Amino acid sequence: MQMAIFQQSWAAPLETAARQLGLQIQPPVQVLARDGVEDAFAAMKQQRADAVLVVLGGPTFAYYADVTTMALRNRLPTVATLKAFTVAGGLLSHGPDLPGIYRRAASYIDRILKGTPPGDLPIELPTKYELAINLKTAKALGLTIAQSLLLRADEVIQ
Repeated sequence: MQMAIFQQSWAAPLETAARQLGLQIQPPVQVLARDGVEDAFAAMKQQRADAVLVVLGGPTFAYYADVTTMALRNRLPTVATLKAFTVAGGLLSHGPDLPGIYRRAASYIDRILKGTPPGDLPIELPTKYELAINLKTAKALGLTIAQSLLLRADEVIQ
C-alpha cells in the first residue's frame, strides 16, 4: 500500500525533476521491517545509488535511526521529509512543520467536542515547511553544503 501511494503522489514529479537535473531515478526499495534495512542498502549499493530519498511513513518511521546509520555506513546522502530524521543523522529534510500541524489538530478536536460535525470541518494542508541540514553528516560524507542553502535552513545541526 505504502509503495503504491508513493508511486501515485511522488513518482511523476520526481521523474520530471530528475530529468530536468540530468539525474536517473532507481526503482524504489521497500523496507517493511527493521531487519530489511541492511538488505535495502545492499540493493541500493548494487544499483550504484548516489543518494537516497527516504519516504518515512507507516512502519519505516519506527526505525529511521537504523536507516541513517546504514546510510552513513554506506556513504549515501539522504533526504527525507521529517526533521527527526535529520536530527538522527540524515543529511537533509524538507517537510511540513509537524508541531504546527498538531496544534491545528487540537483546534479541530476542540470544535468537534463543542458539537461541530467532523464532516463540516475543512481539510487543511500544511502551510509551513521546515528545512533542516545536518552539517555533522555532511562532513562525515565529505560534502560541502552551499552557504545559500544553509541561510535558508530553519535548523542547521552542527
